[in-house]
Amino acid sequence: MSLGLVLLLITATVAPLSFTQVQDALPNTAPLTLQGDIASVLVEGVDKFLLEQIAKESNSRARHWRRDLSSPSAYDKSIEPNRVRLRHILGLRDARVAPSAPQLSGFGTLGYLAKAKGFKVFRARWAAFGGVHGEGLWLEPTGKPRAFVVALPDADQSPEQIVGLAPGVALRSQFARRLAESGCRVLVPALISREMGRAKVEWTAAGSGLSNREFLYRSAFELGRQVTGYELQKIFAAIDWTSKESPGLRIGVVGYGEGGMLALYAGALDTRISATCVSGFFGPRERSWEEPLDRNIFGLLSGYGAAELASMVAPRSLVVEGATPPAVDLSGKGGGAPAKLTAATAAEVGDEFNRALALVKGLDREQFILENIGFPGRDTLGDPTLASFLIELAPGTKLGRASALPKSLAEPVVPADRAARQFREIDMHNQMLLARSGAVRAEFMKDLDTSSLAKYAASVEKYRDIFRKEVIGQFDEPLLPPNPRSRKSYTGEGWTGYEVVLDVFPGVIAYGILLLPDNIKSGERRPVVVCQHGLEGRPQDVIGKPGFDAYKSFAAKLAERGYITFAPQNLYIFTDRFRTLQRKANTIGKTLFSIIVPQHQQITDWLKTLPQVDASRIAFYGLSYGGKSAMRIPPLVSSYCLSICSADFNEWVWKNASTTSPYSYAFSGEYEIFEWDLGSTFNYAEMAALMAPRPFMVERGHFDGVVPDETVGYEFAKVRNLYEARLGIGDRCELEWFVGPHTINGKGTFEFLDRHLGFTPVSR
Repeated sequence: MSLGLVLLLITATVAPLSFTQVQDALPNTAPLTLQGDIASVLVEGVDKFLLEQIAKESNSRARHWRRDLSSPSAYDKSIEPNRVRLRHILGLRDARVAPSAPQLSGFGTLGYLAKAKGFKVFRARWAAFGGVHGEGLWLEPTGKPRAFVVALPDADQSPEQIVGLAPGVALRSQFARRLAESGCRVLVPALISREMGRAKVEWTAAGSGLSNREFLYRSAFELGRQVTGYELQKIFAAIDWTSKESPGLRIGVVGYGEGGMLALYAGALDTRISATCVSGFFGPRERSWEEPLDRNIFGLLSGYGAAELASMVAPRSLVVEGATPPAVDLSGKGGGAPAKLTAATAAEVGDEFNRALALVKGLDREQFILENIGFPGRDTLGDPTLASFLIELAPGTKLGRASALPKSLAEPVVPADRAARQFREIDMHNQMLLARSGAVRAEFMKDLDTSSLAKYAASVEKYRDIFRKEVIGQFDEPLLPPNPRSRKSYTGEGWTGYEVVLDVFPGVIAYGILLLPDNIKSGERRPVVVCQHGLEGRPQDVIGKPGFDAYKSFAAKLAERGYITFAPQNLYIFTDRFRTLQRKANTIGKTLFSIIVPQHQQITDWLKTLPQVDASRIAFYGLSYGGKSAMRIPPLVSSYCLSICSADFNEWVWKNASTTSPYSYAFSGEYEIFEWDLGSTFNYAEMAALMAPRPFMVERGHFDGVVPDETVGYEFAKVRNLYEARLGIGDRCELEWFVGPHTINGKGTFEFLDRHLGFTPVSR
């Protein structure tokens, strides 16, 4: 955790402020009677709202589909847009290499690893994309192959276990071996495991509480990729070669647990796959936010449940086995996201499967087979399921008789070097994408027209719309009437403080503290500064006593200078409670800021109604996570006439995606911090471009532990270039360096506010 975040966490333990407590309400507001911790009420309301939105999305998925059931070919064509979107959110963006034969190896001059009746076992390695390879085992039948099958174990199983070369999987569930005994050529890829600790590097012990999958997910997600997508690319690369080398050979995929998930995605996306078999995964997906973080697919539930994915396999064959999923329960200790896998009931699996059947009813060829649904305790991918799969994959092929286990030519072990290579290759690919991301963003932003301020303002709207809808996420819900409630709660030196609660969405409120200077004259309208706390902060923190923590009472100090200030309660409080909100929101293509932005819209709309407020002069000033807010809220809330980012501005994509820097979030406990595909779209310079031509400022302490100075200067140089060199408004863009830590400085920023808000501080 960075020094700056430590400072903010410490402030949460400071004793509450001791101000005179009174109960008067503001004019034109109802009395605020809400008691207890209003921040907790706010978070609880958002939690319920998000669960309702997930249910709403699940019930309205049909709007994303235009199925043509008149023929199989028409059907495939009609769902291609859905495949395109699924590929995008799974991160399938890197070109695969030209098809090439897998490298098969074994022991000594024999060339194979193990032998059994009817097949031999080889080590396999094949090129997939970039510098990334697939690795695993290759089972070659003695005679002509009846089919080619990609057999996918769970993430915590090895290829050797489902082949019978290592203990850990029941004999009857060694499905790769059973398919080879039935005359199939079988490829068994090794998946990235859920093992803890491989993320540790020589200069830090951080990250030791992350699974391998979560560690790789973090960088990949920020760069528009997914671990799931990378593993699908390996599967598709193997199919590329098979389709080229043996064009008449039918292709199937089968998997359990994580492998079952991959099999379902693969069958949905690749029409070369004739038959798909899924075990230990199928069922309702509405609680996928509870699962391991690497399964977080941004926006998946907006269009895709298990039934919709199954419908994409049609008219090809699908076999679903209702097996119990792997036992996974991640505590979250040590920095990783808490997670668990929960078994769907037989009824839930059956309902989801029947829903899939209904989606393709009327299609000429419906070959959906459901196996083992009522018996989740039975063998995973046992003989009945495999027999059904083989009938669909290669008609006339029967499940072979089980024979003795393959005889290995050496002690059967799970090769640790293979796991390390697989991990390292994906990590290196992520870092290569990070290095190229600046050029990708430059290409993305190329349509900005800086020839005049008017043309810039027009051309930037396209990007603001993308940021609002595809990065932050926008709810279609209209804002409720604000229904303001208030109570006078604090008095300070020359100001009076009111707690204010506003309605935003059903069950969702905005809450904050309004400070009104006592010397405002009748009919006078003054500017407002919205003062935003950081991680685990509260509105009370920014109005504290002079010298109080990193915030330095900046809301109160500004009020003493004559400004009206408002200190909102933002959502990032209560550790896992708010981080789980991000996970829930992500399932439907939303984020924490999908709620926070409307809250600020409602706050600023209400502030404009106050007789003391100049509606054209409302500014935003935030520290740390509040600085993060300064980069995301004002670009989307036009009521804000300027924004100040304190103790946060930096090369944000690098800070999230780098696995070579000790400053990186890739090793930290802030597992909610990662935002989908920022690497290809909006780093902080691009977010600041959404503020232009409004004034924008950065406040930076040289000893701030969030990042080193050079990353701040590097990213800010792009902003300065836009404002000064390209738009000719350099006076509206400023960076103040000061000698200090992760804190408000309150010198250059106060002068910036005075200058751009046209306000002369009022002496008391």
